[in-house]
Amino acid sequence: MSAPERIPPRSVTTAELLAEGELTVRGRIREASNAVLLCDVTYEGRKVSCVYKPVAGERPLWDFPDGTLAQREVATYEVSEATGWGLVPTTVLRDGPYGEGMCQLWIEPEPGGAELLALVDGEEPGEGWKAVGFAEIGEGRTALLVHADDERLRRLAVLDAVINNADRKGGHLLPAPEGRLYGIDHGVTFNAENKLRTLLWGWAGEKLTPEAVEVLERLRDALGGTLGVRLGELITEAELDATRARVAALLRSGRHPEPSGEWPAIPWPPV
Repeated sequence: MSAPERIPPRSVTTAELLAEGELTVRGRIREASNAVLLCDVTYEGRKVSCVYKPVAGERPLWDFPDGTLAQREVATYEVSEATGWGLVPTTVLRDGPYGEGMCQLWIEPEPGGAELLALVDGEEPGEGWKAVGFAEIGEGRTALLVHADDERLRRLAVLDAVINNADRKGGHLLPAPEGRLYGIDHGVTFNAENKLRTLLWGWAGEKLTPEAVEVLERLRDALGGTLGVRLGELITEAELDATRARVAALLRSGRHPEPSGEWPAIPWPPV
């Protein structure tokens, strides 16, 4: 009699791990304005660190419905995955020790990663940099705020334009090993009104790259299908319609958006 066939153990995806695993709270990240808990999550022999943001810990905002920030973080992850760029850590909506909330894979920033933001003297950004605008640095002095002319940041700028990110700060950029770059903190996104606020204005008005156009065309199609259905579970119908309209507008113009003048263009504090 032949020996019974050994069935290899099933590979658990990161999304399954975050959604199904046991959450153990290790501490609170106190710099955050909302409740942000650093946790371990364990499932079928795997354990990773993650961030858990319970809906119960969200501060009310005048321009976003109460208790919706966690869903917007998950919606941003879904759009990021649809682009193929993988700019947002794996993010799920799940129940936890303090109720329903967003659970996101913890990304440890790479020490000594490439500099992405800087303040420089003068009126020109210099080679390899893009100008954002002038900032007061105390004692009546100003400096030019710049960001790196980096294709990873440029992709993130396109994603922010699609999701209508109202809070892209420098601290939300995480350089990771193997040249990866992640964006985090996407609770104030997908508003039906134009609220784009970002430090990544360096490409404003410039032509989109061919890659970005291809990705936007793919997003347009996905928003009419599976992605649209998924986002409809996380944001309102009006917000989903506005997302489709933003993608269509980007494709029509073929250019990165420019500040509208109707809303502060740069978040405060910028970092």
